[in-house]
Amino acid sequence: MVIEEEILPFFQWLPGGLTHWLLIVGSVALAALVLGWLVSALRHGPGSALRMMSRTVAEAWDDIASMSARRVGALAWLAVKESIRRWVIVVFGVFIVILLFAGFFLDPASTDPARLYLSFVLTSTMYLILLLALFLSTLSLPADIRNKTLHTVVTKPVRASEIVLGRMLGFAAVGTAMLACMGVLSYFFVLRGLSHTHEISPRQLERLRASWQDQMAGGKPAPPVEIETEPAHGHRHTLRVDPIRRDADRRELIPRGRVRTDAARGHWHEFSYRVPDGTLRGDAEGPLEYAVGPPEDRFVARVPIYGKLRFKDPAGDPAEAGVNVGSEWAYRSFIQGGTLASAIWTFEGVTPQRFPEDRFPDGIPIELTIEVFRTHMGDVTGEHILPIHGSLMVGNPATGRQVEVRIFPAREHATDSQIIPRQLTRASDGRTFDLFEDFVDEGRLEVWIRCIEPGQYFGMAQADMYLRAREGWFAWNFVKGYLGIWMQMLLMIAFGVTFSTFLSGPVAILATLGALIGGMATRFMGQLATGELPGGGPVEAFYRILTQENLISELPEGVLRELIFMVDTALQGYYLRGMVQILPTFEWFDYSTWVADGFNISGDLLASCILTLVGFVLPVFLAGYFFLKLREVAR
Repeated sequence: MVIEEEILPFFQWLPGGLTHWLLIVGSVALAALVLGWLVSALRHGPGSALRMMSRTVAEAWDDIASMSARRVGALAWLAVKESIRRWVIVVFGVFIVILLFAGFFLDPASTDPARLYLSFVLTSTMYLILLLALFLSTLSLPADIRNKTLHTVVTKPVRASEIVLGRMLGFAAVGTAMLACMGVLSYFFVLRGLSHTHEISPRQLERLRASWQDQMAGGKPAPPVEIETEPAHGHRHTLRVDPIRRDADRRELIPRGRVRTDAARGHWHEFSYRVPDGTLRGDAEGPLEYAVGPPEDRFVARVPIYGKLRFKDPAGDPAEAGVNVGSEWAYRSFIQGGTLASAIWTFEGVTPQRFPEDRFPDGIPIELTIEVFRTHMGDVTGEHILPIHGSLMVGNPATGRQVEVRIFPAREHATDSQIIPRQLTRASDGRTFDLFEDFVDEGRLEVWIRCIEPGQYFGMAQADMYLRAREGWFAWNFVKGYLGIWMQMLLMIAFGVTFSTFLSGPVAILATLGALIGGMATRFMGQLATGELPGGGPVEAFYRILTQENLISELPEGVLRELIFMVDTALQGYYLRGMVQILPTFEWFDYSTWVADGFNISGDLLASCILTLVGFVLPVFLAGYFFLKLREVAR
């Protein structure tokens, strides 16, 4: 899974995040007060404007501090009843229809069916809920003002702050109920759509029985029998069965047993068998009783331990990054094959207590994703695409001692699972090492990756390798994925209600959509504002489109170039940076990739997002209150 920004622990993120929030909110509030004072000063004079501003702030504090929970609850319930009459049933009906027809189009025989199903339900739910929040929050208040139904409310002892908060809470309650129903239906839809088992043909079972009877009758010892399951959901599994216990002078047939199939399509099954009494006596009577269990390890919530990545160049010297192979996406750096170029991860907290031998008897499990860049393909005849091999090594960060664990073929476009054994043997002299005693220094362990084939390259990013320490609960991780959708819905409701306090319904829809689209593009706008993207700023990019210039060529010298740079500097330095700071990053609340790729959503990320949500909703609510207060409804 791609993680372009490191996720900090919550209490490490909190001081910087809180300071940043105070600076942004304080700057915007100060700018609004100064602008309001200037407008009032032009109309009434500086002294009168200052008194009016002071009175407005005092009234606002009194309104917000004196809000009644009973009145807010009544207004929220009114918003709930209006929502049910308008859009809710329609949206829920559309969601049911989507689930009914999705089974015909989602292919359980795809390469990663769990990711396909989970991405579908999370994405479709997110778009439907955001559309519901958009129309509910932006059309309700303008319709009430247009139909003058709000006049009967504001003429009673109801404050503007209670109207805004009541609308937000009412729409949030409706959206929460809808989202909960969608989440339950989606969960069982995914489980049912991917549930399957496999059969084993009578011919394969007869091979098993014939092998066991021959060995029990005194025949030569045979290796475990390898059989294949019948296809289901477009794939098969292979398993090896050997129920014979061999001692020095006798053989014993184990009548019951369980084995695991190999992994295919991201899961495996448990195969259990019972040898009938006739087979134990050497008779041919009685079929072999067996059962193939449901898919295992398909729905996971990995809790990874990430390390710090650094590189070495082809000469073996430290380097800031790997080789640039010309890819426009600079997420991964590449190491050159057949050289000393290496990607080195340093992991913290690698202790025997964290990886106890009873839970990890084979060693420390690691998973890695490698992007392969080939300068040539195939063998000498060009008929086959051969795998590119790499070397996996471990090293002691204090002593520099290294040992090669194994040579492995890189799995392109897939996650590869490897095991670092507890006991390691150096091929050059046969010396044996203990992983924790010889290579772990105060909980730190280095893992090295090299590409061993000349002319080929491995691409690496920091999140491409991790230690798989434990597993989270998938059902709870699924709930956290829907919690991310819920937070996005609350942001949409807050912006929609605020825009609807001073704009008409259609214009409020456009403004809220603009906030949503801008929030989804904050990463792009940030890169554009800082000049990280090739092609210059907005005006320069538009000029290159008109003149069909490529992104890296220099613009011709002249007045036009200077004018373009001047305008772009203003846009990038003020407008784009300001938009990035003010708009919420909706991408940060989207956990669909985490759930679909099988990674646990950490508590640190969840806590940071919840606090960020509060930080956005609070000033947006205050802005909505001021806009409605200044509108003078029914006066």
